[in-house]
Amino acid sequence: MKNMKFTVLALFSILAVSASFGQTGSTESLTVPLSSPGKPYSLKVHLVTGSIKVVGYEGKDVIVNVTPRKNDDNDKSDDTKNGMKRISASGGFEVTAKEADNTVTINTGNPMKALDLELKIPQDVKLKLGTVNDGEVNVENVSGELEVNNVNDKITLTNISGSVVANTVNGDVTVTFKTIDPKAPMAFSTLNGDVNVTLPADTKANLKLKSDNGDVFSDFDIDIDKTPSKIDKTTEPGMYKIKKDDWVYGKINGGGPEIMMKNMQGDIYVKKNTK
Repeated sequence: MKNMKFTVLALFSILAVSASFGQTGSTESLTVPLSSPGKPYSLKVHLVTGSIKVVGYEGKDVIVNVTPRKNDDNDKSDDTKNGMKRISASGGFEVTAKEADNTVTINTGNPMKALDLELKIPQDVKLKLGTVNDGEVNVENVSGELEVNNVNDKITLTNISGSVVANTVNGDVTVTFKTIDPKAPMAFSTLNGDVNVTLPADTKANLKLKSDNGDVFSDFDIDIDKTPSKIDKTTEPGMYKIKKDDWVYGKINGGGPEIMMKNMQGDIYVKKNTK
């Protein structure tokens, strides 16, 4: 009962702050308390238009800074039309943050309104981020389980501890680990861009790598699986198909959980973090 009351109060304060949003180009902030601060929690952030930046810190609350982008259409020199004056109020926007049982969900109102979100979050998080248009995703100094998706821009994750699944369509995927979860499989992919992943030198993993129109590079000593590639043939009335597996399989430091990296246009870099 105590946790439920706390959650309702937190949501009320968020809505009150949301009502004050509205200055074009200005940054407004939310502070979202967790029901059980100091314990593992989940955070989900979804945007259609805009960028997301997340930085880990030593505090106990989730802090959200929201900056709306200025609408270039409002800079038109022609302020009249058919004898009428143009009246605009384009600075408004809506961001909703809900917290319950240590799960925080952040969404925006108008999907076409470009917003840049910058969050400061506690460590030990199950983090799920996604945006579609006109924005990068950046995460720094975060520990936990990360799932990051983008469509039309790059993903950059720096000084990460834990595990990552990262996918974009148009942009590079660049990830630098401080430490990794030794039991978690991971995956990194893009269609148009490089995949660049830096792992601790003592990482034990089974690698599964493929670049359709690029090359694969590594400074790890990789034990490449030299087993002849599997060839599948299909022969049916009216259809004949042959398919050869073109993945590169290998082990680093004796092997471990699978780490998959793939792209279509671009190169793949598997780097060793010696710091």
